[in-house]
Amino acid sequence: MKLKLSKRGDYVVRSALCLATSYDAPQPIKLRQISVQMGVPRTFVSQILGDLVQAGIATSYFGANGGYRLTRAPEQITVLEVVEAGEGTLESDTCVLGDDPCQWESVCPLHETWSAATAAMRSELASTTLATLAERDRLITAGEYHVEGHRRTNAPSVEVNDSVHVERALERITERLSDGGAWLIPHLDAAREEGEALMVRIGPSDANWLSKTVAVHLGEPVITDHGLALAIRWEATGATGLFPRLVGSLHVNELDPERCELVLSGHYRPPLGRAGQALDDAILTRVARATVRSMLRRLAHALEDD
Repeated sequence: MKLKLSKRGDYVVRSALCLATSYDAPQPIKLRQISVQMGVPRTFVSQILGDLVQAGIATSYFGANGGYRLTRAPEQITVLEVVEAGEGTLESDTCVLGDDPCQWESVCPLHETWSAATAAMRSELASTTLATLAERDRLITAGEYHVEGHRRTNAPSVEVNDSVHVERALERITERLSDGGAWLIPHLDAAREEGEALMVRIGPSDANWLSKTVAVHLGEPVITDHGLALAIRWEATGATGLFPRLVGSLHVNELDPERCELVLSGHYRPPLGRAGQALDDAILTRVARATVRSMLRRLAHALEDD
């Protein structure tokens, strides 16, 4: 038995987290923005937000400035509420050892232990709020969150660092990067496809397992001595869950009034082989560097053509 969220529950939690991180935004959050930032399929996102509305966690607004907001502050919404909005109640009315109700006159030997374990899990989820998840998400994006003894498996990453020049004034680049990450989707999607195509040529024989959609999150630009810096995170979703992901920072250094340098650094996790098997380190490194190089070139061209 694997104790994990269903895909629907996964999307519900992601969407609620997006609403939590945008709770103080001046306008409601639109479906497209939630889809892009959290990797929720566009054909499914309206149903996911409907789950949150039905649970009383979110409310919808219509009109040109319509969208979705939380009904309460993130500090007042528990993770248990969110999970059960997508999964249904976590308390079962059937016996753990069968499909019939667990009657006390014929109680199964696992009843008390299983009930206690379920109660402990519900208690832990009920004691954690959306505000806590939002803060963890901020720290993870900044590379400042660490869980003692926690180690990811089957997810090798490659350290990347690359740069490219942009024939564009710092002021205009800052303005464009402050617009959010939606406009980057087609450029990053193309860069990812180039990297994955490279891996298919030098690694696995087919691309049926490759990821499909890119989600992008750009942090708030911070002014530096030479320009600005912002956190960047993007990832693709796929059937295996072992999808490409980049977590890092983007620095924009002003070279002269009409020219800047983009410097991207961080860690990139290339896609894994079918069934999640690890590939040769040399292949993963080539894929990571080719993808980041393509990404920077496309980002530069997009900024110059804007």
